[in-house]
Amino acid sequence: MEERQYLSRVRAFLEEKGWEYEYTEEDGLGSIDFSYRGVPYHIWEFEENGERGAETNLYHGGRQQEVLGDYEEELIREMKRW
Repeated sequence: MEERQYLSRVRAFLEEKGWEYEYTEEDGLGSIDFSYRGVPYHIWEFEENGERGAETNLYHGGRQQEVLGDYEEELIREMKRW
């Protein structure tokens, strides 16, 4: 059985950029905390009704927003705009 790599594409992007981050995993879901230009950001995976997604403040530093579907690609696309 293949082991799932939680938020692996997001972590690879952060490492490519050289941005430090903290990664944790709990109950089969990943969580990333990092800072960019002094602003703290969070990405939390969740599963609801059989659908995976992520909750993040990448779009609005002070507000959380849910991202569904290919959320890793969407999150990376947003960080590339910075």
